[in-house]
Amino acid sequence: MVWFLILIWFVQVGSVPIANFTNATTSNSAFPATVYNSTNPINNSTNVTFTDTEDLQFDIAIVEGDIMISEDRLAVKSLWPEKEGVTSIPYKINDDLVDRKRTILAAFKLISDQTCIRFHEYTNEINYIEFISGTGCASYVGLQGGAQPLYFGRACNVGNLCHELMHALGLHHEHTRPDRDQYVTIQWDNVVPGKAKNFVVKKGDTQDLPYDYDSIMHYGTYYFSSNRNPTIGSKKSGVQIGQRNHLSPLDITRLNKLYQCE
Repeated sequence: MVWFLILIWFVQVGSVPIANFTNATTSNSAFPATVYNSTNPINNSTNVTFTDTEDLQFDIAIVEGDIMISEDRLAVKSLWPEKEGVTSIPYKINDDLVDRKRTILAAFKLISDQTCIRFHEYTNEINYIEFISGTGCASYVGLQGGAQPLYFGRACNVGNLCHELMHALGLHHEHTRPDRDQYVTIQWDNVVPGKAKNFVVKKGDTQDLPYDYDSIMHYGTYYFSSNRNPTIGSKKSGVQIGQRNHLSPLDITRLNKLYQCE
């Protein structure tokens, strides 16, 4: 009887959910995929838990209208200043994120290796990025002035953080381009109530660059889904959207044009 009770106890313990989120890797991913609290049907036989943890910090960041912009949504006034052809951005890491410094530096490297943008530790600069622990990953768009918070949650990986740094550099989401309706369809009925603002088209310049399905700034098919159905559908067959593995060639071109890298 004692052994039977012990066996029952182990079965019960083994059935308890480990956590609300897990990290999973895919065979073609450079970084772990963030998996969190929802279901994304990949095919008829497999269900994979999925949702986005970025842009979820109490709606105070990436409101998609929180930056002063002119007709060009990538307004020059939102750019970080350059000196002698190099833009070097000061940063400060809060004490509770010191153990995540390697991840932060890896995100910096993804950008710095392919652009004229650099990052250096804060000394006494007026304007700087401050990495703060949050429930998700989130950032304001462009230079805001002063200590500019960038929220870095435990569930966020290098790719998520690179996405947020791109916001801090002045880039909005790719799927909010003025011409996006030629390339994707937004399924408004499937969007979480109150999150429709994340899918609203932005007026402004596309920098004369093609629409980029592969952009690290593009939402994935199920982002902010209220019912496990797609929120974004591609009008081009065979493409995947929402990757957080790398900067696409057009991401790199866009940054280099924006910051006039030689």
